[in-house]
Amino acid sequence: MFVIGTAGHVDHGKSSLVRAMSGINPDRLREEQAREMTIDLGFAWTTLPSGREVSIVDVPGHEDFIRNMLAGVGSIDLALLVVAADEAVMPQTREHLAILDLLAVHRGVVALTKSDLIEDPEWLDLVVEEVRDALSGSSLAQAPIIPVSSVTGNGLPQLLATIDAQLDLVEPRPDLGRPRLPIDRVFSIAGFGTVVTGTLTDGHLEVGQNVEMVPGGRTARIRGLQSHKERVERALPGTRTAVNLVGVAVEDLHRGQVLCLPGSMQASSLVDVYLQVIADAPWPVKHGMEVEFFTGAAQGLGRMRLLAEDELPAGSAGWAQIRLTEPIALSRGDHFVIRMPSPSATLGGGVVVDGQPVRRHRRNDPAVLERLEALRGGGARVLLALLGRGKPLPCADLIRESQLAPAEAEDALRAFVVTGEIIPLVPPPAQQPLATWRGLVVTAEALQEAFARSEALLRSYHAEHPMRDGMPREEFRSRLALAGDWTAALIDYAVDRGDLLLVGEALALPEHGVTLSQEEQARVDVLMDQMCSAGYTGPAWSQVEAAVGSALAQFLLDRGTLVRLSDSVVYTNDTLQEMMERLREAIGPGTPFTVAQARDLLGASRKYVVALLEELDRRRVTRRIGDERVLR
Repeated sequence: MFVIGTAGHVDHGKSSLVRAMSGINPDRLREEQAREMTIDLGFAWTTLPSGREVSIVDVPGHEDFIRNMLAGVGSIDLALLVVAADEAVMPQTREHLAILDLLAVHRGVVALTKSDLIEDPEWLDLVVEEVRDALSGSSLAQAPIIPVSSVTGNGLPQLLATIDAQLDLVEPRPDLGRPRLPIDRVFSIAGFGTVVTGTLTDGHLEVGQNVEMVPGGRTARIRGLQSHKERVERALPGTRTAVNLVGVAVEDLHRGQVLCLPGSMQASSLVDVYLQVIADAPWPVKHGMEVEFFTGAAQGLGRMRLLAEDELPAGSAGWAQIRLTEPIALSRGDHFVIRMPSPSATLGGGVVVDGQPVRRHRRNDPAVLERLEALRGGGARVLLALLGRGKPLPCADLIRESQLAPAEAEDALRAFVVTGEIIPLVPPPAQQPLATWRGLVVTAEALQEAFARSEALLRSYHAEHPMRDGMPREEFRSRLALAGDWTAALIDYAVDRGDLLLVGEALALPEHGVTLSQEEQARVDVLMDQMCSAGYTGPAWSQVEAAVGSALAQFLLDRGTLVRLSDSVVYTNDTLQEMMERLREAIGPGTPFTVAQARDLLGASRKYVVALLEELDRRRVTRRIGDERVLR
């Protein structure tokens, strides 16, 4: 099914034409009917001569309601540009035409309405020439022009047949398995509850599915689906769809959100775009300029950051990053329009090349511009460009963001893995489709950079702490500070390959090892002899440090040679194991005993026994019950 959208100047007869084509009045609001002027979006449908049923979105033509117009034309397949024969091309005709051009609407038909008011055929010919001149250079340059009258019906059969023929040239919307419905209306129906409407793209919806509204994160279940007021069990891509939702209230939803499968989309306040400034823009687009941003049914304020110029004059194009005041759900390949907030005017638009950039880009950075160009170019290289953000992505997310067909994306991804340009951080499954696999993949360049940073960090740490086995894992994660925090996956990958060593909870380079000098070993031997002679009355930690030095004392602790029970009690590991064994032999599991009984058994003072039992509690060797303990 296809969606047709009207466009054109105010009072040129758009709604009357829709009513004549479909028998449905698209002006649903009482104020619209009273003023005889479209204010918000209207909806209708009709059957074309071929038997094809199409949806119609009627948009307002008045300049005061251009924001509502933009919410309606974001998902159309064919434009029905309406020009009144008695007035010809007017300001909103040109603005709407420029917007259709920016949104890449390549198919259209021009309806020359009110032709019954024109008695002079030469005048009609002049109007046709003026319209053709206005279309020149636009995406609708080849659009057929059909004179019609909504009053007499003259030309309507030819108009419907021409629309039918043009739709034969439009590719049906593909089912990519990732449905999204930009919400353009939210309302409630007594007995049914919350209903949202929009044009479904990129996949199908079914009754009973769980869905999410982005941004906002509200989840709901689909209770029912309708298309053209007919109940359906499955809504297909390209259809105007009404979705009855369970589990979410009307006040929790608004125009501009996107209904999608849970977790399949994210909202972002940053967006990378390729911007085209329209030829008759009243002002250039300048770096730092505040703009209104429109995409799908969403709109918001944003700050323009030009990435290679200080300004883009009328008719020029360039790269930009827009920081939005509120997050919007976006996908690569979405089209957008920007307008000056005040005085209100359309400036330009273009295509989203990255809807979730991870950082604010440096201006005039060749690497950034090269990556954006690759994203814009499409094809298999898009996978590399998306991973060029510098962090891994779950394979399923990468394929979804690429906007490639799943089979095409999977073939390309496996090819990049074979060439070594993309690295899976865990082995990919042989049978499971990569489009559903959540394993992380990263570019070889990003992985190599992470390895280099890891090596430099650990080499510096080993030089500073030669007596330690390695850097604590959490300290390594914090100091490495990888974008997207994929340190855990990097550690697992590097340890499996032998590029890093995991010693307990510490990380080290493979070549790192602690070797004691003869003098250091002598100090350790003296300390160990003294502690063995002391029996169960171990030294304080300060005495250990005084005997061998702080670095060597920490080394013995890290290696497990010494066990620090408290600041005042330190044992050798052998002594600690001996004391535990004596308790097991003398008392046995399940028999309660007190501190005093343990003291008498071990022949040590209360200070040492209390420290020992608290350590055994931490190790879950003993369990405390009031003033007694039992061996587990």
